[in-house]
Amino acid sequence: MGHTWTSDRGGTGPVLLLLHPGGTDSRAMEPLADALSGYRVVLADRAGHGRTADVEGPWHLADAAAEMAVVIETLGVGPVHVFGWSDGALVGLRLALSRPDLVRTLVHGGAPFDVTGWYPGVLDGVPPQFMADAYAEVSPDGAAHWAEVTEKSRALHETEPAFGKRELAELAVPVLLLYGDDDEVRIDHVTAALHVLPDAELAVVPRATHGLIVEKPALVAALLRDFHVADKTDGVAPRRRDPQVRA
Repeated sequence: MGHTWTSDRGGTGPVLLLLHPGGTDSRAMEPLADALSGYRVVLADRAGHGRTADVEGPWHLADAAAEMAVVIETLGVGPVHVFGWSDGALVGLRLALSRPDLVRTLVHGGAPFDVTGWYPGVLDGVPPQFMADAYAEVSPDGAAHWAEVTEKSRALHETEPAFGKRELAELAVPVLLLYGDDDEVRIDHVTAALHVLPDAELAVVPRATHGLIVEKPALVAALLRDFHVADKTDGVAPRRRDPQVRA
């Protein structure tokens, strides 16, 4: 594993690690980072993305999660809050399952738990040119390497994610499931996971797409702060969280 590009933006408050989508890099998280006061925000480019060089061999979520574990351990700040979007959410989920000692909470946004959770056709086609151009601007591997990383991404998405219900039921950290109401993930797939996860909340943002983090960063930041409130209640008429109903 090579050197992972990171940016510690500073700030006071708990540490929040932002994990970017696939096909792009941490620059996609900057509108949200700019809206986040009250946190020490950390950005990182995964291997083969942005300013971090690619690695030999195929990509797997477990490897990306291990890479982010090294980022947290190197900073010496764990456990941290983690916010992941799209592929970043999948990396965050694998990290929370494999290293719960490093993760305080997880926002799992814009991603399914199994490859069947994507709407048909979402993963088809060629990435748009603006992604290739953005990659070429900063990648230490050069513009010509874009074809190889897109092929690695395609191969990854053929089989991953593949989180089963038993695995989700063992997740030891609180989770906020976050989606646009016109996202690329089936809502029925999300609600099925909601009922399996031990400690989960769900936010579906109206008039929002898979680009939610850049469409409505201030609203996402507000939802994130609410998720992290320490003395939350279960509301005036809980049903799913009612211990008698759960029993």
